[in-house]
Formats: sequence, C-alpha cells, structure tokens
Amino acid sequence: MLKLKALSYLDSLTTPELLGYGVIGLATLTRSTLNLVISAFPYAPLWLVKALIYRNYCGGDNLAQVLQTGDRLAQRGIQNMMLSLTIEACDGAQTSVPVSQIVAQTQQSVSQVLAPHTAKMISHATDINCVPPGYVALKPTGLIDGAAEILRNHSNAAYEAGYQQLLSNCRDICRVVAQENEKLAKQYPARTAPFVAAVVDAERSDLQHGVYRLQRDLFREFNRGKVNVVGTVQMYLQESSRILAEEKELASKDGYLLGWKLVRGAYIHSEPDRTVIFATKQETDQNYDAGIAASIADMGSEKPTVGHLVVASHNRESQLKATQLLQGADARVRANVVLGQLLGMADNITFELMNKYDAKNVIKYVPWGPPKETKEYLLRRLEENGDAVRSDNGWPFLKQVVKALFRRL
Repeated sequence: MLKLKALSYLDSLTTPELLGYGVIGLATLTRSTLNLVISAFPYAPLWLVKALIYRNYCGGDNLAQVLQTGDRLAQRGIQNMMLSLTIEACDGAQTSVPVSQIVAQTQQSVSQVLAPHTAKMISHATDINCVPPGYVALKPTGLIDGAAEILRNHSNAAYEAGYQQLLSNCRDICRVVAQENEKLAKQYPARTAPFVAAVVDAERSDLQHGVYRLQRDLFREFNRGKVNVVGTVQMYLQESSRILAEEKELASKDGYLLGWKLVRGAYIHSEPDRTVIFATKQETDQNYDAGIAASIADMGSEKPTVGHLVVASHNRESQLKATQLLQGADARVRANVVLGQLLGMADNITFELMNKYDAKNVIKYVPWGPPKETKEYLLRRLEENGDAVRSDNGWPFLKQVVKALFRRL
C-alpha cells in the first residue's frame, strides 16, 4: 500500500511536469552528474530551461500564469501558495528593474492572485479554517538598491535614511496585505487564520540582524491582535534559539504578535562565516525541531506571543513531528500552523502529509517573474539543495517517472 501511495503522487502531475521530472532524474543520477549540470546550467539557453524544467519549479512569467499554477496545485489538493517575485540584487547592490516596479508587482500578486485564490479555495471548503493562507515573500535585497550595505549597517546613523526607505517599501506591500485581510474578514468572520500574509525572507548571516530589525518593525505596526506579517529565522544559525526567545520577550512587552517561518537555512553554500552555523546536521535538526515545538506550545498557551507559524522544511521527520504536535492542539492553533515546501521539491513528502496524515495546511513556495531571474533562482536551488534534489531523484525516481508515463499510453 505504501509503495502505491509513493508512486501515486506522480500520477497527479501533468505530462509536461512528468517529463520535466524525468529530465531532473537524469541530471541527478550521480553526484558527479549533478555537479556537471550545475556547472553547465548558467550557459543553458532560456528556451531550453523553459521547455524542460521551468514549469516544475516556477509559477510563471506573469500573474495570469501564476493563477493557473494555483489552480493546478489545487487540483492536487494543495490549496495555497507562498509567492516570491524572483527579482533581487544577488550581491545586495543593484536590482535589475526599478524597485518601484518590484513593489507594485508584489502588491498586485497579493490583490490579483493570493486574495482571490484564497477566497475561491474557501468558497469550496467545508471548513473555512482548513484552507491555509496565501503568502507573499518580501526579499529585503530586492526592495531597495544597496540593500546589503543598508542591512549590514542598519544601526549606523549614516544608513538610517536607507533603512527607513526599505521599511517604507515593505510597509507599502504590508498595507495591501492588511487591507485584503480586512475585506475578506467581513465576508468570512469565523476564520481564525489570516487570509494572506507577508513573509520577510532571510538573508545571509552578515545581513540578518538588519532583517531582524526590519521584521520587528513590521510586527509592531501590522501584528496588533492579528498576524499580517511573518518573519523568518534560520535555525542552522547558532544564535537562532536566542533570537526566538528575545523576540518573544519584546513582543510580550510591546503587545504585538509574532509570525514565524522557521527554516533550516538557505545559505549554507554561500555563508561567509562558517562559525555562525551549527557544526553538524544533527545539531541543526535538533534545534529546528525544538524551535517548532516551542512555537506550537506558545501558540497554545494562555497568553501566546506567536500567532502564526510556517514549518518550511523538506525534512520528513520534522514535518511529521509538527503534524503530530498539532493533533493535540486546539482548532485555532491548527488553523495557524502551515507546512510548506518548494514547488517541485519534496512532492513525495507533501503527498504523504495530505494523504496519509490528512493534512490540509500544506502550501508550496512558488517563485515567479522574468525568465532570466527565475533561471538564476533555479541555479541557486540546485546549488543550495543539491543533496536534497539527488535524494529525491536519481535512478529510482527516474524509473518511477518512466512507469508513470507508460501508464498514460
């Protein structure tokens, strides 16, 4: 039975998506093959990337295509998304398009995609609290030019004007989020989770304390009594548990709610200071699971400071532990804990959570935007998640894809 279930998630995919996964299976047959693909990928023409694997990992070039991606995910039982416009200054210096355009397109992704998509999912649901929110990712290095210097020197008075402009740009997006939540709350007053939420993405450790300040300022403004903003903590950082404790104390004193997306960490291959991360994966795993457990326990307490939690992980054990913790939680907590994975990755885990453990609170992180920018996103994902990609794929996965394709003949 388990073997049939393991295969059946492939049967839920479209034929172009299956063919794309076949290409990934070939690319990840061995570690050396994967390294060769990573080396050659920057030189692959955009048309080839789009023809082979783009659809598997990216939501589209424009908002109409992203809406279609949301519908495709819904057909697989995945009711919502975390959208990320993949335009950023990779070196934290100059963005490839005007920041005002990034802000406007991010606002549009909330009002034209996430809010209507969430409303549609709720209209078809038997329980309005079983539909996870839609999220929009805010990438600090994509929301102001010179972001790296501003974040690195956020406490320096010489950079305060730049920081305030970054905060203002984020505010403009968060206001749209808050407005959409207010409108939908009038239509569905019994819902206990946000309909949409802004998520401040993490950066490398040398920029991260500026990001902590940024998300804290947004918490203070937009999370009074309800969560509109979610911040990110990377649990492979040795300081992460201390950061969670300090933020909890500040939130309790100032009377606002915390929203957390907990990740292990996305910069392990590019982190300039290796001393800031845990020495072993085991330590990171233990720290991550402890952070999830503490957050869920706080949410169920008499005076919670954590109002919302995204368990962002491709680790099966962590997702199952979170799911088991939720079995003993009240309905309000269950509605405000969401399990997330990247589009095109860990689909077997996503499928297992939904079909074996009846998880409804599952989303996919969906990047979208200009093909050149999304190609760079795909390369970073190959570099950052190479081992995860290969463990999910390789020869066994390729054989399953071929069998799924033959079942369609």
